[in-house]
Amino acid sequence: MTVRLLTNIGRLWTGNEVLSNAAILVHNDRIAWVGRAPDLPQSVPGVVDDIVDVDHVENLGGALVTPGLIDAHTHPVYAGNRYAELAIRTGGSTSSAITAAGGGVGSTVTVTRGTDPWTLCNGVRERLRSWILGGTTTVEAKTGYHLTRDGELADVRLLRELEKEPMMPRVHVTFLAAHVVPPEYFGRQREYVEAVGAWCADAAAAGADSVDVYCDEGHFTTEESRWVLASGRNVGLLPRIHAGLFSRRGAVQLAAELGCASADGLHHTSDEDLAILSRYGVPAVVCPATALQRGNLPPVRKMIKHGVVVALGSDHNPGYCGITSMSQVIAMAVAAFGMSVNDALRAATLGGATVLGAPDRGVLTPGRLADIVQWDADHEGAFAWAFGLKPRRVWRGGTPVQ
Repeated sequence: MTVRLLTNIGRLWTGNEVLSNAAILVHNDRIAWVGRAPDLPQSVPGVVDDIVDVDHVENLGGALVTPGLIDAHTHPVYAGNRYAELAIRTGGSTSSAITAAGGGVGSTVTVTRGTDPWTLCNGVRERLRSWILGGTTTVEAKTGYHLTRDGELADVRLLRELEKEPMMPRVHVTFLAAHVVPPEYFGRQREYVEAVGAWCADAAAAGADSVDVYCDEGHFTTEESRWVLASGRNVGLLPRIHAGLFSRRGAVQLAAELGCASADGLHHTSDEDLAILSRYGVPAVVCPATALQRGNLPPVRKMIKHGVVVALGSDHNPGYCGITSMSQVIAMAVAAFGMSVNDALRAATLGGATVLGAPDRGVLTPGRLADIVQWDADHEGAFAWAFGLKPRRVWRGGTPVQ
């Protein structure tokens, strides 16, 4: 049993309120007490009989403290890079032209399939490590660059095993075999869709938490997406959907119909879509880096006005975005989407916890996981100023990350 007292917190952003001169008492991996330092009790039943007997006392020097950040949308399991493709795209080439020339997701699939498991594992390990060192203690991580049964299942198991290693973030594993149709299924898209649906049970057994499908132009239709998501939901996977990144294809309506845990992207979204998200309680995951690259910004302020739960994602992937800093994503959301710092920080904590179905994190209250970050600042406004605010210390489940 370990009891840790974090004290001299200048400003504590809990997710529910902001406290000055605060303290947090941690018991093992959970928060036992949180409040203003002058109100710290002498004893906490079942935790410590006398506060002077805690195992560790850490003085945080008047710093800002928040819950650990949550990245609600990432694609970290890949090999290689697409830097040349990015340069061509910024020169005016379209995504369809790049794909026709052998680039796009298919090029990453080719390189990833040809990479030995050890090298692939090391690359993913380094990426996950960079997230937690930047203050992100939970990462939603998708498969989707093998597009074979065995390769996709191996990716699920890889993510599950890496999560167990010391000083790694918590990982919510999403099965994204329905990313694109692989080359060996050319002209047999329906056959591939049926295969992915059949693989969902194996993915759940391997440790996946969710199933995702890219429902958009050049990817999968609403009917194909319905098949995959329903197959995953039937075996206990949370359904998610890439929606409205290139066009409106009924993905939002499908998300509502199936009760999706999130609709992600939403660059092309109408007022009708927003009303549907609100009416059926489908949270939105928005990714400012990708939205800026593609030149279409989702109407985030309207989402918030409609009462839609909003979460933020980096959309880390080899083709568009290499960001692993959620503090940078918060700053970009403020600048690009017009979000307030408070709304953006909530989207990167409570919002992420909601879309991942993880009520044990995202807020600093008794009973929640002690995923905590001390920042190199004394006020949350620094997120909008720094464009990549650095943490001083990170605790995952009450344990300091070195």
